[in-house]
Amino acid sequence: MTRADLVDAVLRRVGLSRVESRHRGRVLAEIFDVIVSGEDLKLRSFGSFHVRSKKERPGRNPTTGIPATVSARRVVTFKPSGLLRARINERS
Repeated sequence: MTRADLVDAVLRRVGLSRVESRHRGRVLAEIFDVIVSGEDLKLRSFGSFHVRSKKERPGRNPTTGIPATVSARRVVTFKPSGLLRARINERS
């Protein structure tokens, strides 16, 4: 599912047409902006996005085996809510 597909599905459930909603992608843009700024984002009944900082560390190129340094970086982690986990496991 693409971003456009997701937005269209939400608009259909709400009952809006594309013309009626000029800012249909704004919610996703706001989510993106919050995560990029480094803030945690909690969506009730869905889950939480957290930004973590990882330190520089020694690593190894898996193809050549040559030692390399993995640079420091920020990563996004997602922890699903209990409700989301339960609904996923219902379909298994």
